[in-house]
Amino acid sequence: MAKVIKKRRKLKIVAVLLFLLILFGIGFVGYVLLDMPIRNILIKGNTLLKDQEIIEQAGIEDYPSFLRTTAHKIKKNLSDNPYIGSVKVHKQFFNKLVIEIEENRILYIDSTTNQMMLSSGESIASDEHSIGHAFLINEVAEVYKQEFIERMNEIQPEILQKVSEIKYEPTELDQGRFLFTMSDGNYVYLTLTKFKNINYYEDVLPQLEG
Repeated sequence: MAKVIKKRRKLKIVAVLLFLLILFGIGFVGYVLLDMPIRNILIKGNTLLKDQEIIEQAGIEDYPSFLRTTAHKIKKNLSDNPYIGSVKVHKQFFNKLVIEIEENRILYIDSTTNQMMLSSGESIASDEHSIGHAFLINEVAEVYKQEFIERMNEIQPEILQKVSEIKYEPTELDQGRFLFTMSDGNYVYLTLTKFKNINYYEDVLPQLEG
């Protein structure tokens, strides 16, 4: 009878040790997985901001833990950047992190204040990102300022890049008229209600003579 009791005790000890070993194994694997770093970071949709700028502001330049790094934290870190309109974060297999950025475009630089107007409607001080963007060379009548910004948003990015200067040039008949100087030397007069027409600039250009 004593032998049976000893065998049962041994079996219980073995079962407990096995359970503890399995528990330790699960904990160790969980710890390793939790601590595994981000292996690859892919940034999409950015033209103004460099990949490294976004990575650093997101707080992931040291490639931290993949599982501990949350989309909410990345979005929060990037929300202070005026150039960033919206952010989407995707986690993929093999610890790959994809960050999709929708930027606030630079519409123009106000030469009277040296401020940049963004597509979000926010005005910020000029910096290294202002190179290659159009200059508004004079004041726009207060009554037309908001509509001017809204109409500028309707111009396609690739066409806006071809504009070097914008001048508010009203007439008695049209108080909402503007003169666009293109980088190729051409001039385009537009009224606020016709800003969209400049999107056809490339189509019209071959038809011009001289």
